Amino acid sequence: QVQLVESGGGLVQAGGSLRLSCAASERTFSRFDMGWFRQAPGKVRKFVAVIRWSGGTTFYADSVKGRFTISRDNAKNTVYLEMNSLKPEDTAEYYCAASRQGVINYRDSYEYDYWGQGTQVTVSS
Repeated sequence: QVQLVESGGGLVQAGGSLRLSCAASERTFSRFDMGWFRQAPGKVRKFVAVIRWSGGTTFYADSVKGRFTISRDNAKNTVYLEMNSLKPEDTAEYYCAASRQGVINYRDSYEYDYWGQGTQVTVSS
């Protein structure tokens, strides 16, 4: 069983930045597609970003495009989410997700095999 551990969440003021990390306990991490999702109180879990195993292809939700950047360091079995120009509506629990086979419909949470426990991001107004 692959374990994913998120870190880097916290409290920030609107307009600020945070960098989330997701560390995987799996040496085949380099072949996983990796995604980030978020869930705000009272709302469904939503896709945020995904990066293919090669690292050369990324996709973002329209709500974060231009502000967030997903990247990975396969040598460290870690994926990152750099979040800039944060808004109060970005407040949510952020989850890291992994796909062994590679996602086809990357916005669909069912495409992913493993999930972290989440890290809270709170953006003050």
